[in-house]
Amino acid sequence: MTQKNQFWRGIILGAIAGGAISLIDKHTRELMKENVQKTTSKVSYVFRNPGEITDKVKETAEKIKTTVKQVSEDISFITDKVEELRELTPQVTDMIKETKDSFSKGDEELLLEEVLEDDRIQ
Repeated sequence: MTQKNQFWRGIILGAIAGGAISLIDKHTRELMKENVQKTTSKVSYVFRNPGEITDKVKETAEKIKTTVKQVSEDISFITDKVEELRELTPQVTDMIKETKDSFSKGDEELLLEEVLEDDRIQ
């Protein structure tokens, strides 16, 4: 045998020996027994009911697909709203500047502008 085969053989034998030694402890043996029984039960259930497992997998995949679609739509909506805000920001800034300018003028000037605007409208 080659050195590589000896190495892996040693690893496997060491693992088996370590597992056997650890089973000397009664508590460890009981836990292993419970775990083996649970695993055996689950595996046999899967083999007896493959259609049910397949249906669960399909259902989960559909839920994931729906969630991804919803998140995508939400991101698209938010992106659209951000774009609208970018377009509106300069307009709002201009309105604020105009309002500020209007309030900073004297009362006489405002009254005169209002009268002139009313004359133009009529």
